[in-house]
Amino acid sequence: MKMYILVRDDIPLGFAMVAVAHASLAGYLKFHDSPEVQAWLSGPFFKAVCKANATEFENAKAVPDHLVLTESALDGREVAIVFKPRDEWPKMFKFLRLYREPPAS
Repeated sequence: MKMYILVRDDIPLGFAMVAVAHASLAGYLKFHDSPEVQAWLSGPFFKAVCKANATEFENAKAVPDHLVLTESALDGREVAIVFKPRDEWPKMFKFLRLYREPPAS
């Protein structure tokens, strides 16, 4: 079981960090009564945080059981999507880039 959180790749790092924190909690609150979340919470409760370009972000909205998060400090711009945990994911998720620390300069 894994929960995916997608963050737009054009969001500044500080806002991205806040979006991920909000997405994790919002996803839990929205889907907490589902059997999938109960199974996910029984452990280990994996999460994958990925960067998504504008096209990937829009395409991901077609996947059911998600919640789109916005940032008021960015004029209500969409910044992240959290998906209900599940065992199997659409193929597109295999091609998303994990959100990693930028290389040191």
